Amino acid sequence: MTRAPEGLLEGDEKRRAVTEMFDAIAPRYDAVNKVMTFGLDLWWRRRTVALLGLPARSLVLDLACGTGDFLRVLERAGQRPVGLDLSEGMLRHARAGSSPLVRGDGAALCFPGGAFDGAVSGFALRNFSDLRAVLAELARVVRPAGRVAVLEVAEPSAPLLRAGYRAWFNGAVPLIGRLLSDPGAYRYLPRSVAYLPAPADLVAMLEAAGFGEVRRHLLTGGAVQVLTGTRA
Repeated sequence: MTRAPEGLLEGDEKRRAVTEMFDAIAPRYDAVNKVMTFGLDLWWRRRTVALLGLPARSLVLDLACGTGDFLRVLERAGQRPVGLDLSEGMLRHARAGSSPLVRGDGAALCFPGGAFDGAVSGFALRNFSDLRAVLAELARVVRPAGRVAVLEVAEPSAPLLRAGYRAWFNGAVPLIGRLLSDPGAYRYLPRSVAYLPAPADLVAMLEAAGFGEVRRHLLTGGAVQVLTGTRA
C-alpha cells in the first residue's frame, strides 16, 4: 500500500472516514454532481461504457457504484450490471433499476474468480485505502479477455485549461458543496486528488494487476480520464 500524501488519512482510518463521508452526502449526491459537472458526468459515463467495448448482455461489475449512475447507463446499453459499494447510505439512495446491489469492500470482493465479463468504476480510485489490492481484486473477478474501464479525474495539460480547471475544482466545488451538501466532504474532494497516482503509474499498476492493452483516454480537454484494459 502506498503512503498517503501529507495531511491525508491512510489505511483503515481513511476507509472509515471515506465511508462515513459518503453515507452523509448520499441524499444530495446526485444533485450536487449535476451542478458540479454541468451535467457532463452522464456523458462521461456513457463514453466510459462505450470504451469498455463489451457485447450486449455482458455481466459487468460497477465498483463503488454510489447512487447508481453507471448502473443505469449500463442497463440502457444492454448490459447486466451488478453494483457494489461500501457505503450503506449510497446503496440506500441508489436508483439502480433492476441491477443487484451488494455492500462490500473493493479490496476483498465477495465474488468468485472470473465471475464478470467486465468492470467499471467512476471517480473512486482516489477513495480506496489500498488501490493495489483493489486492482488485484478486479483482475481476479474479471474473466480472461474481459475488460475494465475506469473513470477518474485528471488535470488538463494546456495552461489555460489547467488554470480554469484548478479555479473551478479548488474554489467553486467546495463552495457548491457548502451551499448544497456537506462542506467537509466537498473540501475533501479537491484534496483527494493527491491520492491519485500519476498517469504513468496508474497504467503500470493496472498492468501489474494483470491487465494488458492498457490505454488512457482523455475527455473534456483532459479534465477527466478513462483507463481501459483487457484481462490477460
